[in-house]
Amino acid sequence: MVKAVWIKHASQLVTLANKAKGPRIKDAMSELAIIEGGSIWLENGIIQAVGTTEELEALYKQREIDAEIIDATGYLVTPGLVDPHTHVAFGGSREREFEMRLKGATYMEIMNSGGGIHATTQMTRDATEDELVRQTSNRLDSFLAHGVTTIEGKSGYGLDLETELKQLLVMKRLQDEHPIDIVPTFMGAHAVPVAFKGREDEYVDLIINEMLPVVAKEKLAKFNDVFCEVGVFTPEQSERILEAGKSFGLIPKIHADEIEPYHGAELSAKVGAISAEHLLKASDDGIKAMAKQEVIACLLPATALYLRENAAKGRAMIDAGVPVAISTDCNPGSSPTTSMPLVMNLACISMHLTPAESLCAATYNAACAIQMEDKVGSLEVGKQADVVLWNVQSYQQLQYLFGVNHVKTVWKKGLKVVG
Repeated sequence: MVKAVWIKHASQLVTLANKAKGPRIKDAMSELAIIEGGSIWLENGIIQAVGTTEELEALYKQREIDAEIIDATGYLVTPGLVDPHTHVAFGGSREREFEMRLKGATYMEIMNSGGGIHATTQMTRDATEDELVRQTSNRLDSFLAHGVTTIEGKSGYGLDLETELKQLLVMKRLQDEHPIDIVPTFMGAHAVPVAFKGREDEYVDLIINEMLPVVAKEKLAKFNDVFCEVGVFTPEQSERILEAGKSFGLIPKIHADEIEPYHGAELSAKVGAISAEHLLKASDDGIKAMAKQEVIACLLPATALYLRENAAKGRAMIDAGVPVAISTDCNPGSSPTTSMPLVMNLACISMHLTPAESLCAATYNAACAIQMEDKVGSLEVGKQADVVLWNVQSYQQLQYLFGVNHVKTVWKKGLKVVG
């Protein structure tokens, strides 16, 4: 049995506790429920008690000998970070494209020339399942080292049934073999394969008639995502794919309005998506529709930075009542990073979120975007004991001191996995 952990005297214990259900919006994103001099007791993988150190001493003083005591004086304690949008399971890398982009090539120019998603698709097809497990496990280790304890992972680098299933099986294996929780998303509609150029509707039919039924039958994914973009899938094709996924019990997500305005935000509201991703070019009407339907905006400021694009209008979305989450978008082409702390800082600088909103977007709202808020995303009794001890004194310092990994210790389900 894993020994209990008693963390005492935290400079700030940021719990994000709130009795309200569902993702936080507007002012609620700034309500972090901080306990100064806080204390938390972890046992059997679950948070057993949260409060001031004095309160927990009254409850647990007689059991002190049973626990590992962590003196958190001068340290920040938060929930484990949650990354709700990654493409973590893939083969190879695309560093050559970074240089191409610096010389002026656009995202779509690179993809249409056989690079981008198509290049990674070939490398992922060529890799064995064991090779993908090894490469992906290394990325998950890096996520943990940056305080991330739960992620979403998408397929989408197969674009055929065999390789899409291989990616999903890799994530299923790692859910059992690696400490991080991985929530799987099927994304056969990440791009149109080169072999189907000019026959895009045939590929849509293939996704609907051949891929989705198998993914659903094997219970390999919880969500179904599509890249709704000019030159990829039209809004009409995207709607067909997402509605078909719903008929198989897969919850819709959508890559929307990343490169050009394309009514993706509006479509996310229409199909009842749990989240819309990217949204760099989302229209005001689309933002209003998302707010009305409570679609979570999953914003990816590191991707915008890497592509040298203006970031999504995070401030305007929050002010409009859209629940906002943030993510690394970890992928080999447009955001090869596992640093959620960097993403939190970029959310403040480039999207004008406050430090409190940014932390909420990387924990509780991120958990809501992958339907994990009942287990993770806040420090509350009964939830998983996913906790990070940071080598800073406050959440404001965490956002302020950027470009440095401040993680000191990470517990996943009460087990120390970093530090």
